[in-house]
Amino acid sequence: TDLRSEKGIKGTNMNLRSVVTSFLGFLGGANPEKYCSPPCVPGDESIMKPKEHGTSHTPVQPNLRWNCDNTLADRICNFNRHNAEYRGYWQSTPFVAQARKEYEEKGEVNFYDSNTGSLLFTAPKGRTFDEFVRESISHGWPSFRDEEVNWDYVRCLKNGEAISLDGTHLGHNLPDFSGSRYCINLVSVAGRATTTTK
Repeated sequence: TDLRSEKGIKGTNMNLRSVVTSFLGFLGGANPEKYCSPPCVPGDESIMKPKEHGTSHTPVQPNLRWNCDNTLADRICNFNRHNAEYRGYWQSTPFVAQARKEYEEKGEVNFYDSNTGSLLFTAPKGRTFDEFVRESISHGWPSFRDEEVNWDYVRCLKNGEAISLDGTHLGHNLPDFSGSRYCINLVSVAGRATTTTK
């Protein structure tokens, strides 16, 4: 199935960039350091091998945060390696208002794996919430920096694909002049912490 024809998934600049960067990586010997220099933790392709539910053991949680669409989330997280939610999808959800409230109450916003509830990202770190939002608007997807990644559960493959250790497709590392920038699908990190992941 061509995911671009499914509801909410479109051929995007992110997809084009991932194809271009993958091709350039191929030409250059797919140097993993280009997409995963410390503190990034490189991952092995075997993490994304087929499992009981696509690349994961379980489907997405039934009640995702920020009113994220479960069908879209399940396709992107578990049956997809290259496509993304459409550019700006996260702005069509109540994410900004609800995340701002969480930030004002706790000083940070936690982002959990939509399949397992594992903590994957905590933002903002080293910047304000408004700076995090501005960068995410600029690039079209929630954009995280190295210090905002929980490297206990997140890995980056040699082509720049960002994944969780549980086989969830998250997005891609698209570095800029400031360093690694992980452009992540909101539907991939809209899970809820479970009693075992809090």
